[in-house]
Amino acid sequence: MVAGCGPGPHPLRWAVMTRDRYRNAAIKMAKRAGRLLRAEAGKGRQISFKGSPTNLVTEMDARAETLIIDAIRAEFPEHAILSEERGAVGGPSPHRWIVDPLDGTTNYAHGIPIFGVSVALETDGQTRLGVVYDPNLDECFVAERGKGASLNGQRLSVSATTTLNESLLATGLPYNVREAVRNNLAEFAAFSLRCQGVRRMGSAVLYFCYVAAGRLDGYWELRLGPWDAAAGTLMVEEARGRVTNLEGGPLDPEHPAVVASNGHIHDAMLRVLKEVQR
Repeated sequence: MVAGCGPGPHPLRWAVMTRDRYRNAAIKMAKRAGRLLRAEAGKGRQISFKGSPTNLVTEMDARAETLIIDAIRAEFPEHAILSEERGAVGGPSPHRWIVDPLDGTTNYAHGIPIFGVSVALETDGQTRLGVVYDPNLDECFVAERGKGASLNGQRLSVSATTTLNESLLATGLPYNVREAVRNNLAEFAAFSLRCQGVRRMGSAVLYFCYVAAGRLDGYWELRLGPWDAAAGTLMVEEARGRVTNLEGGPLDPEHPAVVASNGHIHDAMLRVLKEVQR
């Protein structure tokens, strides 16, 4: 053995050190991007559109995204990245960061303080870490697979609501709502008549976190991007909730159509979705 060189850290200790490094980096990146967004909120925006007047993007999406991507490439240069605006960055890797730098862009562009930053880490095709930061409320949601979910360090748990009639739900409409055959309006109406209310606040990543925190009892969406769902689905699962596709099967992480709930009302939500499609 070379003088001064020990056998190295115990494998379990190394795993903990690595996990802590990823978590701390994700929290730091999400908070930096969120604080940038909040500092610039309310100013005149440079707005462009991605295919339709309902799918807009601002220069702040790109600035927040660049901040996060640059941080990942500096600290984890061998890792791949998938981000909403820039797409795939980097070559093949067992580790992939999935980034939504500004979820709630329409709110942001109109000065409505409901938006968040989402950063997730996927390893060998499975999401292991998720961080969502809401800079307006200074709320940092963190989930680690097998380790639970937390809000500002306090453990999260889904609600105990047992019936759809007593539930508060959330959803969103697709960007192509004006042209889509299935645009979620029928589903919105059906749930509105069967629950306490349906909220549409404009941020998928926060919907997931609110289900995990017990603020919402359920959330459904007909179509999301992987960056919308990566951190949030893990958040709900680690808060002991349930996440499936619209038929109750496994979620497709690349093309998520999602039902997320406290588990108690999940089957009832699936039945409503099925009824609407008959």
